[in-house]
Amino acid sequence: MAMAAAGDEAEMVEVTLRAVGPSRPTTLRLPPFISVADLRRHIAHDRHLPQDRLRLVLRGRNLPCQDDAHVNLRHGDSLIVAVAPKPPANHLRDGDGDDDDDEEEELKFKIPETTTWWKRKFFIFLRDKLRLPDILLMVLFSLGIKAWVLIAMWFLFAPIAQMYDVGPLFILGTGFLVILCNLGRRQQGDVSAYSIFNEDFRELPGTLNAERIDRDIRAGQF
Repeated sequence: MAMAAAGDEAEMVEVTLRAVGPSRPTTLRLPPFISVADLRRHIAHDRHLPQDRLRLVLRGRNLPCQDDAHVNLRHGDSLIVAVAPKPPANHLRDGDGDDDDDEEEELKFKIPETTTWWKRKFFIFLRDKLRLPDILLMVLFSLGIKAWVLIAMWFLFAPIAQMYDVGPLFILGTGFLVILCNLGRRQQGDVSAYSIFNEDFRELPGTLNAERIDRDIRAGQF
């Protein structure tokens, strides 16, 4: 009986278990030829881990999860043991999908409810039939009648300017006109950052100029 027990003990191999995480490695004596299912069962019992979520890596290869798969172990082998995280609940997964759909729906360009029927029909035609991107639809429907008239006039006068060889001047004049039209109007009491545009050339508090630097040097503040 003692010889049989010694023979069984000699057939066992010592394997090092290294878990992913702060836990220390441990050793486990196992048969040299064992099924992956039995190996997972032994490790789950020894380390008190959930068997259904165990992932095992031996010699750089992920062991399969099939019950009929077998593996040859050698003395001194290292098994990397990891526990797969639990998947989220079904209602959470469905909720994430709904949130993504809601965010995508909010990012889409929509015309106001008070828009006229012909503009709404035109918008549906451009979006559904021509499949124009939302950024282009936003540009098209954000411009007013005055802007469209100016654009039409620009394209009308552009060939005439090219005919008289003043195309570059026409483009430069357009650029300056756009800048001037977008300068806006200063409200009563507003002060410009450029003192030349202010009454009595008044500067903003904290403005750094040559006069102030000279004054600070003379006062010994540098």
